[in-house]
Amino acid sequence: MKPLQGLAFLLLMQSAGEALSHFLHLPVPGPVVGMVLLLLALRWPPVQKAVAPAAGFLLTHLSLLFVPVGVGVMTHLDMLGAYGLRLLAVIVLSTWAGMAVTVLVLKAVQRKERHAQLR
Repeated sequence: MKPLQGLAFLLLMQSAGEALSHFLHLPVPGPVVGMVLLLLALRWPPVQKAVAPAAGFLLTHLSLLFVPVGVGVMTHLDMLGAYGLRLLAVIVLSTWAGMAVTVLVLKAVQRKERHAQLR
């Protein structure tokens, strides 16, 4: 019963994000707004306890969520042939950019922590 409650809560957060994004005409997709709402809600221990079983279940079966993507790629092999190198370049560059930003943020946080410890 607990995994269903957690899944219902996850769907509620996604729906709330979709509604906020739609009604406020935000330039951010609804699921992203829902994830931010979920992040805020996860600071509350009852929400953590409700979502944990659903999250565990979803992580256990995460590989099944990639099947539709694989099928989609297989049905569009002609596009992959035409734009494959461009897609590869975008994937590699965006991964590097994400890693670089992560390193810079981590270094800034470490610098701030060291500065706070010296006080």
